[in-house]
Amino acid sequence: MVKVFDSRDPAYRSPYGAVTQNTEVSITFCPFRTWNLSKVSLMVWYDLRGEMVEIPMKWHAARGEQDVYKATISTTDTLGPLWYHFEMHRKDDTLLYYGNNHRVRGGVGDIYQSDPAGYQLTVYLPEYTVPDWYGNGVTYQIFPDRFHRLSVPDPKGRVGDRIVHQNWDEFPVFGPNEHGEVMNNDFYGGSIAGVHSKLEYLYDLGVTTIYFNPIFEAASNHRYDTADYMKVDPMFGTMEEFTALCKEAKEKYGIRVILDGVFNHTGFDSRYFNGRGTYPELGAHQSKESKYVNWYEFTEWPNAYSSWWGVYTLPQVNESHPDYIDFIVSNQNSVVRSWIRAGASGWRLDVADELPDFFIEKLRDAIREENEEAILIGEVWEDATSKVAYGARRHYLLGRGLDSVMNYPFRNALISFLRGEDAREFVENMECLRENYPRLAFFSLMNHIGTHDSHRALTALGCDDSDYQLPKHERAHKRLSPAQRFLALARIKLASAIQFSFPGSPLVYYGDEAGMEGFEDPFNRLGYPWGRVNKSLLEWYRRLGNARRNSEALRSGDIRWLYAKEGLLVYERTSEHERVVIAVNASIEPIEWTLPWQQAMATDLMSGRSIRAEKGALALSLEPMTALFLL
Repeated sequence: MVKVFDSRDPAYRSPYGAVTQNTEVSITFCPFRTWNLSKVSLMVWYDLRGEMVEIPMKWHAARGEQDVYKATISTTDTLGPLWYHFEMHRKDDTLLYYGNNHRVRGGVGDIYQSDPAGYQLTVYLPEYTVPDWYGNGVTYQIFPDRFHRLSVPDPKGRVGDRIVHQNWDEFPVFGPNEHGEVMNNDFYGGSIAGVHSKLEYLYDLGVTTIYFNPIFEAASNHRYDTADYMKVDPMFGTMEEFTALCKEAKEKYGIRVILDGVFNHTGFDSRYFNGRGTYPELGAHQSKESKYVNWYEFTEWPNAYSSWWGVYTLPQVNESHPDYIDFIVSNQNSVVRSWIRAGASGWRLDVADELPDFFIEKLRDAIREENEEAILIGEVWEDATSKVAYGARRHYLLGRGLDSVMNYPFRNALISFLRGEDAREFVENMECLRENYPRLAFFSLMNHIGTHDSHRALTALGCDDSDYQLPKHERAHKRLSPAQRFLALARIKLASAIQFSFPGSPLVYYGDEAGMEGFEDPFNRLGYPWGRVNKSLLEWYRRLGNARRNSEALRSGDIRWLYAKEGLLVYERTSEHERVVIAVNASIEPIEWTLPWQQAMATDLMSGRSIRAEKGALALSLEPMTALFLL
C-alpha cells in the first residue's frame, strides 16, 4: 500500500510512540504530486500551553508519484498529549488537510476538507520509572468476603447491621429492603486466614501479586464505604494476620500484596462522618466542631453534602484539604505509609479520575519513600493518556503519578474479538494504546477480562446479547445453557491465553479460573466454589501460569503482530534470549497457516507437543478455538 503518512511506521514518524520530554520527533509526509501543493505545514496543538504552532515542512525529495516533506516536532518544556495534523496549500489557493483516520486510531490517516482529526503524541518525563516485578507477573484479584472462610464469623459488635450467611453457597441478597434501599450488608465471612490457607493454590496458578478489594473496616460487604482506614475489618482479620500473610506470601511464594485505596469518599457510617453515631468521637455529620468536618463539602449541614454519584452512604471528601492530605498521604504515620510498612507492596486507586493529579503525585512519592519498589495502579476505564475528567486533562500517567492503569480497553476489545469481531479490530485497539502510552506504563498494565465491576468473563463470552436486557431478578439466577457454556469455556481459554502472553500483568478475577458465572454486582461476587471447580479450566490456567513463569519472552518481551484477520490472530513476544509465537484460532473452523521458522523444531509450551519445521517454515494446522505458544 502506498502511504502518505503512518504514525506507526518509523519511516514516517520516529521515534515510535510516546516520547520523553525534550525528544525531537521526526515527521515525514509524502503527499501525491497530483494534489498540486504549493506549501505544506505541520500544525501542532500543544495542549499544556493551549497553543497551536505552525511548523513549515521542507521539501526533501521526490519519490515516484509523491513528494517527501520533513519537519521536526519539539517537545521541549511540554508535557502530556500533543496533537498534530498536516495543512496543505494548493496552487489554486484552496486548502486540504491530512489527519488521523476517522476512527482516531493512529496509523494511516485520512484527507479532510476541514476540521481534521489530530494524531496524538504523548510526552512524558524522562525520570518515569516503574518497578518491573508487577508487569512481569500475574495478578489475582480477591473480593475479600467471598474467596475463602475457615469458620462462620459472628457479626455482633461490628459496624453496620450485618447479616451472615451460614451456608457458603447461599445466594446473595440483591433486592431493596422495605425502605427501598439496597444495603449490601450480607456477609459470607471470607478471611485473611482463609486466603493464607490458599497461598499454595495461588502459587500453583503462577500468581505473583494478590490484589485485594478494600479490606478496611466498613459497614458493607464490598467495603468501598470505608469506616476506619487504619483498621482491618474485624470480620476479615487483624493487622497482625495481614502482616503475617504479606510476609509469608512474599518470602515463601514470591507473592506480593496490593491494596485498594478508596480515597475519594468515605462511608456514611464511619469514624470520620459518623452518620449513625457508631463511633464515640464526633464525626462531621454530628458536629461542626468535629475535626473531620472540613473533609466534606456540605451545602446545608448536616444532611446536604456532596457524595459519590449521589449515593448518600458515600460522602465525598475534599482531597485538597491539608488535614485530609496529611492523614492519607503526608504524615509519617499516614494511611498509605502505614499499610506499606505493614507489608503491602502497593496500591490500586479507586476512581483515580476523581482524585486530583497533585494528590496522586504526593501519594506516589510517599509510598516510594517507604518502599522504592511499591507500585501504584489507577482505575481508569479509557485511554489514560488523553483522559479529561471534570473539565481538566489528566496528567497522572506521565511519570509523577500512576505507574499504570487497569486495562478496560483490553477487556472490551478481547471479548469482542472472541465473540466474532475481526482480529484486526483487536490489533488496532491495542496498537492505539501502545502508540499513546509510555512504554513502561504499557508493559505494566493490569490486563483483566473481568473484575468486581463487570460481568463475569465466562458470562460475557457466552451469553446472548438479549440476556443483558432481562429484568434484574432474572439476570440474578440466569446461567448459560449447556451449549453456551461449552462455547464460553472454549473462549475463556483463548482469552486467558492472550492475557498471559500480552505485555503487562494478566489479572485473574477470583473464580474465573474455576468457571464461575454471573452478571453484574452482586451476581459476579458469589463465593468461590471450593470442591466444585471446572477441573479442565483450572488446569489450563495452571499451565498458563507455568508457561509465563518460565518464559522471559512472555513476561517482558517486545510484541510484534504477525497476522490478524477474521478469527486468526498471530503475534510474537521476543526477548534477548527467547522468541515465543502465539497463534490463536478463535473461529469454529480449522485454519491452515504457514509460519516462517528457522529452527528445526518448535515446541508448544501449553501441550509440550513438538512440531517439525520443513524448508524454513512450520505448517500449522490450527483446530477450532485453540491457541499455541510456539517456542
